Amino acid sequence: MFVGDSLNRGQWISMLCLLESVIPQEKKSITPNAPLTIFRAEEYNATVEFQWAPLLVESNSDDPVNHRLDERIMRPDSVLRHASEWKHVDILIFNSYLWWRQGPVKLLWSKEENGVCEEAEGIEAMELAMDAWANWIESNIDPLKKKVFFVTMSPTHLWSREWEPGTEGNCYNEKTPIKDERYWGSGSDLPTMRMVDNVVNKLKSRVSVINITQMSEYRKDGHPSIYRKFWESRTEEQLANPMSYSDCIHWCLPGVPDVWNELLFHFL
Repeated sequence: MFVGDSLNRGQWISMLCLLESVIPQEKKSITPNAPLTIFRAEEYNATVEFQWAPLLVESNSDDPVNHRLDERIMRPDSVLRHASEWKHVDILIFNSYLWWRQGPVKLLWSKEENGVCEEAEGIEAMELAMDAWANWIESNIDPLKKKVFFVTMSPTHLWSREWEPGTEGNCYNEKTPIKDERYWGSGSDLPTMRMVDNVVNKLKSRVSVINITQMSEYRKDGHPSIYRKFWESRTEEQLANPMSYSDCIHWCLPGVPDVWNELLFHFL
């Protein structure tokens, strides 16, 4: 099971594409998009699942379709609703990062929907969520029976001045990778990576880290740009300026997430 946001969903879809071609049409199925979406390979008695949980803990963003909210509220100490689906899984692949970079998050410590909230900056709120996740892993995962992975942050390529000084573009119309081996964009936050490392290291053998950040940094050419499905219609002004609506966050498939899964196969 892949658990996380749309970037983890992209890796899940990549996994399905890598696997499903060897499965006869009548021996495979997939459930509709839902908080838990399941691909079944009947002959192998196997499922490859994706759970939408962009903040890992329970939040008002847990609907896989209606989650574009002005105000994000989470219960920082509660993973139980999501974790109820994790117990039966043999291999768990988690991610979480991008949603914590969208400004402050409100923390709701009670079960009351209209309870009093306090506010925290993204990295502080993420650390609380990671701690709750880690507590569940420590209490429930036997590393001899289950495998758990955490995928590091997926880079963005929103500002071309970072790889080509003096320009004011983004990933739109980029056709070649970045060749500077030392390149590191501002879309990848080192303090966040260090915080995640600290949390995961406490879990020792229970979790393996799949570090996709540095190698994905080079792929400014790997995003869908304007060639993706947009849920809202583009305005005339946007259509006249493709760079303004270019998606420089997600990844094309086939593409970069296939390599992430090659790393996962190596670990397995």
